[in-house]
Amino acid sequence: MGMNLTTAINIFCTKVAQERRIPFEITADPDPFYSESNIRYLEKKMEDYKAGRLKFAEHELIEE
Repeated sequence: MGMNLTTAINIFCTKVAQERRIPFEITADPDPFYSESNIRYLEKKMEDYKAGRLKFAEHELIEE
């Protein structure tokens, strides 16, 4: 746009003051952690854990 950061922030703040809202839509993609498939996977793992079917293994990332 050819403007420096100070000018851009001043324009933004002026628009917010005039419109009393953020002058653009803010969106975010849903967090994949909370997807239905991951929730089902985690619930299955919890069932396996409670039933003693879940196997644990040490790996090199764990420091003592």
